[in-house]
Amino acid sequence: MADLKYYDVILRPVVTEKSMTLMGEKKYTFDVHPDATKTQIKEAVEKMFEGTVVEKVNTMNLPGKKKRRGYIFGRTAKRKKAIVKLTEDSEDIQVFEGL
Repeated sequence: MADLKYYDVILRPVVTEKSMTLMGEKKYTFDVHPDATKTQIKEAVEKMFEGTVVEKVNTMNLPGKKKRRGYIFGRTAKRKKAIVKLTEDSEDIQVFEGL
């Protein structure tokens, strides 16, 4: 397993219609490093966003999609997605404000 620092764990927020509706339940969706564990994701969110307290982390390993260009077949890169649930008394994550 790779030695990941907290700033290497979270790659980008996922901005979709479904992830925006989950924000009402204090659930935030991120693309994370494929080798990151749930505890590393929890620590990264709490360190990167001040005032947040993570209650629960759900992760999903997403395989790459099949793509074709002419006779050549291939796959896109695989990725890992995490849904982070914050406690009720936790502050909201400011990255998603105004979207």
